[in-house]
Amino acid sequence: MSESGPTATEADDASLIARSRHEPEVFAEVFRRYAPQIKRYVTRRLGPDTAEDVVADTFLLAFRQRDRYDLSQPNARPWLYGIATNRIGRHRRGEVRLLRALARTGADPVTESFTDRSDERVSATAVRRRLADALAKLPAGHRDALLLVAWAGFGYAEAAQALGVPIGTVRSRLSRARTKLREELGGADPTSIGEEALHG
Repeated sequence: MSESGPTATEADDASLIARSRHEPEVFAEVFRRYAPQIKRYVTRRLGPDTAEDVVADTFLLAFRQRDRYDLSQPNARPWLYGIATNRIGRHRRGEVRLLRALARTGADPVTESFTDRSDERVSATAVRRRLADALAKLPAGHRDALLLVAWAGFGYAEAAQALGVPIGTVRSRLSRARTKLREELGGADPTSIGEEALHG
């Protein structure tokens, strides 16, 4: 399975969700497909202590709302990330605290390792700290749009679907977020130091 959904030989998500309405155990396949990547995304935003609960909450809510899923959408990824982003919204202060801690320490909850740091790794940590500080200062809606694109790998249309906003709103939020990050990073292009710098 690809990061964005099932392979050609697997049933699409809409088919599984439709079946799960009468055979609830089928929803476990949707969980299997997306829980690991959503957990990585939530861990990056909130840290490992909160991630398990948010992911469980996300899939419990998705299961309860499966009767309302738009079956014309074969890929449930935007829907699930939208639910996860709403759940993350309940932990905004924790997210900002985590970003500020990352800005102080450079310790990433997803990729922190016990290996010795080379000069290159120390340099990457300094960039991560500055980027984390800049992300903490963004308005929540701008941060949501930016991180869905940068960390979840969404295109503008998927991000708009996940956030329940028009695609123009996503474009506007991304543009403003990138401009703000560029200012905070002394003119550096935030798209060139996104995922790799913050989680490298």
